[in-house]
Amino acid sequence: MDGSEDFYRGWDDYVNGFGNTIGEFWFGLENIYQMLKDKTYELRVDMEDWEGNKAYAKYGAFSIGDSSTNYRLTVGQYSGNAGNSLEDSYQGQPLHQGRPFTTKDADHDIVSYNCADTYKGAFWYGNCHAANLNGLYINGGNAKYGISVTWKAWKGYYYSLKFVEMKMRQKQ
Repeated sequence: MDGSEDFYRGWDDYVNGFGNTIGEFWFGLENIYQMLKDKTYELRVDMEDWEGNKAYAKYGAFSIGDSSTNYRLTVGQYSGNAGNSLEDSYQGQPLHQGRPFTTKDADHDIVSYNCADTYKGAFWYGNCHAANLNGLYINGGNAKYGISVTWKAWKGYYYSLKFVEMKMRQKQ
């Protein structure tokens, strides 16, 4: 949103949540799990670049596992105009779909190094990412490869998005 909140944090912060709900915040993996566990939800990711262009990705199926799975991500039924970065894969391995959450101090990705540490974020990383929505907030858009707030399918790995919002809604 504006870079006022540091998202390069550890596991406990991501489990419990942090920030200010009228500004930048993370709701908390445990809070998200508790909200989603008995109902059917969808996810919408709204994005804006530094030129004022907007895009979105909507997933008609969205859930995360409990703490024993490290809050494993499940998404499906993509629609939108930003491209489907959450179901992207690399060398036959899903980058986000079915992956547990990883932070700089809790490495649950599938590579020998820590994706969260390497790409300065925290997310559902596999090998490593096509979306880094909790990456570094870099003013102006230009960034080093993959370390910033990125959505590969829309702006690639070298562009830091100005605004990103992940929204969940119960399906009717």
